[in-house]
Amino acid sequence: MSHSSHAYLVSTAQATDIDGITTLLQANSPSQGGSLTGEFSRDKVAAMADGGSPVIVARRVIDGLVVGVLFSAAPATAQAPVVLAMLAAYGGSDNAYVYGPVCIAASERGQGLLARLYSAMREQQGGAEAVLFIRRDNIGSLRAHERLGMREVAGFVCDDADFAVYSDAIMAK
Repeated sequence: MSHSSHAYLVSTAQATDIDGITTLLQANSPSQGGSLTGEFSRDKVAAMADGGSPVIVARRVIDGLVVGVLFSAAPATAQAPVVLAMLAAYGGSDNAYVYGPVCIAASERGQGLLARLYSAMREQQGGAEAVLFIRRDNIGSLRAHERLGMREVAGFVCDDADFAVYSDAIMAK
């Protein structure tokens, strides 16, 4: 039985969410022992959120705390070496988008938040193909995305880390 039964508000991120998103990402960054790839300064988060592609957030209704975020980006805007390596391994269909990073607060995991973030993103993206990478040692994320119906389509190595490329195109047909 879950200890947490918070109600969540899932919506498109607003400028006022930048601080909350930054706090969440920083708490789950590699320097804090988290499994995100890379560190996230407030400036970086603001730039990512301002990239013209949807960003979905989940807030706890009880206190408004941002406890989940899912970014998306147009492949043409990719600059991070790990994203470029993923797109070289598997570029997706013409209207595909880069899915991620996605982050859910440790306190809220197992509450079905990933499915809610993903569902809202699919709506925003009009059902276009999501293409994402997950470190192969991040078993929890691999399993969670498989539960959403996503499948591995390629793999690559970047900075001595082994990544799987996932897509939801198979299930979207």
